[in-house]
Amino acid sequence: MKIVRMNALQNNGSGKIAAYFDIQTNEEIIIKGFRIVNGANGLFISAPDEKGKDGKYYENVIVPKDLKAKLEKMAIDGYKTQISQINTD
Repeated sequence: MKIVRMNALQNNGSGKIAAYFDIQTNEEIIIKGFRIVNGANGLFISAPDEKGKDGKYYENVIVPKDLKAKLEKMAIDGYKTQISQINTD
């Protein structure tokens, strides 16, 4: 699994979404629409979701806990690298 696109947002503290990213599985399937969210306890990832008829949001991609932890570390590390490059340019 690898991250094939990472778009960090430069919102300067306004809004909770810090970045959008897409992943590619080992089988070369690309899943678009993951987000890095800046929550009360720090950064975390959120899977693509869709609003249901009841007004609630439901995840389209269910990621097992162990894989989600690995993906979260990979995404947040990539995000921090991208942000540090933006800040040095």
